[in-house]
This record gives sequence, C-alpha cells and structure tokens, in this order.
Amino acid sequence: MSANLPQHNPDDQEIDLTQISKKIRSFFEGISTLIFKCIRFFVKNAIIIIILLVVGVGLGMFLDEIQKTYDHQIIATPNFGSTDYLYSKIDLIESKIKEGDTVFLKDVVGIKKPKEILKIDVKPIVDVYKFIENKPENFELIKLMAEGRDINKILEDNMTSKNYTSHAITFKTKRTINDSETVEPIINYLNETDYYKKIQKETVNNIQIKMIQNDTIISQINGILNGFSNMVNGAQKSDKLIYYNENTQLNDVIKTKETLINEQGIYRVKLVGLNKIVKDNSTTSNIETTNSVNGRLKLILPILFLLSFIFIHLFLKYYRSQMKKEKLA
Repeated sequence: MSANLPQHNPDDQEIDLTQISKKIRSFFEGISTLIFKCIRFFVKNAIIIIILLVVGVGLGMFLDEIQKTYDHQIIATPNFGSTDYLYSKIDLIESKIKEGDTVFLKDVVGIKKPKEILKIDVKPIVDVYKFIENKPENFELIKLMAEGRDINKILEDNMTSKNYTSHAITFKTKRTINDSETVEPIINYLNETDYYKKIQKETVNNIQIKMIQNDTIISQINGILNGFSNMVNGAQKSDKLIYYNENTQLNDVIKTKETLINEQGIYRVKLVGLNKIVKDNSTTSNIETTNSVNGRLKLILPILFLLSFIFIHLFLKYYRSQMKKEKLA
C-alpha cells in the first residue's frame, strides 16, 4: 500500500514558496510604482493643477453667488370650504410662472418682481389630531377608510389631506424678497373672490347673531341665579320669588351657562381667523436653498476640473501608446 502513496518533492515546495514570494514582492512594487507615478504626475503638472483649482474655486464662488435661490413659506388656513379654490389658484399661478407670463403675475396677482419667482406649490400640513378634534365623524371616516389599507397612505391621500386645517404655500425666488413684494400680493389675490366673500359675510353674521343670543341667554341665567341667591339669603322677599323643586334643575341651568360661555370663547377665537377667506397664519421668508449643488460649486468645480484633467491626460497617454503600437505593426 505504501508503494501507491504520492511522493512529495521538497524542491517543488521550495519552488512554490519562491513564486508566491515573488508575486507578493511584485504586487507591492507595483503599488510603489503607481504611487511614484502619481506623485511625479502632480509634481510635473503642479502649475496646471494649481491654476485649475484656483479657477474652479473662483468660478464656483461666482456661480454660487449668482445661482442662489431662496425658499419662502406661508402657513395658511382656507376658510368656508375654500380648500379646492386655494389649490386651483396656486396651480394657476404655477402655470403662469412656467409660461413666463409676467404680465399676469404682475397685473393680476400683483407680484412686483414676477421674474424673480421660480415656482410655487401648496401642500397640506398633516395634522390628524386637529382633523378629528371634536369631530367624531372624521375619526370614524378614517377608521373606515383604513380598513385593510396603510393608515399613513390614508392620512396623506389627496382626498383626506385637503380637509386638514392648515396648508403650506411654498415658493422659490432668485433673490431675497420683502413680504410686500410677493407674500402680500399672493394673499390678496387669493382673497379676491366674490362667491366666498358672500359666504364669509353670512358666516360671520351668523356667528355674531349666535353670540348675541348667547349673551342674552347668559344674562337671563344670571338673573335666575341672582334671584335664587337672593331667595336663599333672604335678601328679597316678594311674590316674584322663583322656587326650585329639585337641585338638579339648578345644576342644569349652571351647566347651560358654562356651555354658553365656552361657546362664546370659541366663537371669539374663530372670528379672528375668519377675517380672510384664505387666512395667512404665519410667514417665513428668505431661507437660502441648500439642497442639490446650491452653495457647493466652490468645492465641486475644482474637483471636477482636476478629474477632467487627469482623465484627458490618461486618454492622451493611451492614445499615443496605441498609435506607437500601430506604427510598429
């Protein structure tokens, strides 16, 4: 059996180790040569590289300055069911911006520098808690729509999102602006609608009538409570005294007064936001855009110029080597 076993030659093993050692040495020598060539390339072309870097930084700074854009945001509340109206008006303004219709933007909308505005958009501010607050029917609607579907998609769905209270009107300009130049004209334009003005007038009038009625009822309740208090204290004794058979009746009167007072507070706050059809709650202007390459060209261009120079150098070197081979052939 021992005659069939393979015989290992020590010389073969020594040759294998020698070859492996040579390959490792050759690999590191190749890396060393590559590093040296890179250093030689940068030293040899130092002046050109410095010029490219300086030009790249300078050109990048110039482009960063002239290509600056600014974002602006208006948090608005469309009243009287005017959400679709708001979206259609913003879409109209956006279409006119794309068309370059500066006459419409200046004369109809009232934007003083229409060429400065680049785009405009409106999106809902997702606030599900506000959406279902004191509105159990909205909560039930969301539950019904969410059956078997992703709740996040339901909340961001176009039909649902347009019913949120607040919406963000965002637009972009080439330069910094004053609110009087762009924001105020846009808000004024959105509020120029005869139909919703009539609804606004009637809605405010109805609330004011309701508040007057509530004040009257509260005064009557105060009279009842004062009469009861006087009766208890014995301050007044006459045939017009009001008698209560059960304390629950008095409790109901007090609860009614409390409810009416709460209603009055809600109405007063509500009237603050009903002075406009599209109420601008807050405005944030002149936020410099930092996404994409804006503001970064001073870093990007020098690197781009350097890589382009290296690529051209390698291409020419390859081209010359191939031409030499072709001539030798």
